[in-house]
Amino acid sequence: MKHAVFLVISDIHGSLSGALLAKEAYTHHHCDCILNLGDNLYHGPRNDLPEDYQPKKVIEILNSLQDVMTAVRGNCDAEVDQMVLSYPLMDTSKTLFTEKRTLFLTHGHVIAPDHVPSFLKEGDVFLSGHTHIPTAHSVNGIFLLNPGSASLPKENHPKSYGILDDNGFVIYTSSHEEYMRIEF
Repeated sequence: MKHAVFLVISDIHGSLSGALLAKEAYTHHHCDCILNLGDNLYHGPRNDLPEDYQPKKVIEILNSLQDVMTAVRGNCDAEVDQMVLSYPLMDTSKTLFTEKRTLFLTHGHVIAPDHVPSFLKEGDVFLSGHTHIPTAHSVNGIFLLNPGSASLPKENHPKSYGILDDNGFVIYTSSHEEYMRIEF
């Protein structure tokens, strides 16, 4: 039986290259589903405007992936964004269940990795974005994973995304080179 391969993307912030990276990575890694951790269209007042800020084109690209998209709301996502995006975006968190583990998805601004929900157990996964800093480590047996940002990375990290499967989580750069890894 084939196990699911998830593309994990966050913090596109209206960047055309960030949205194109999501679409390209989805195909490149033969993913089954996209886990979108928020901040889709707007850059927010604390971030610089992405050099290729084109939210109308980002809408088209992300909507073309609606059938494989599971998303949560980021701090820069608003009700007006939901009006133009074809997939549900307004939940602060979502919980998915695979054969082997529970996946908890959140942007990270309301529920942060230092406040992991008590129902998560050893071997489960807490996925968040928000910081624009890729991370892959475990605390008390719970995997704390952040794919970084597809458009506005921070602390000298590259633009990045993650691939999650039953074996672990790998963070890749925008040129699809492995950047960070953790095995389950």
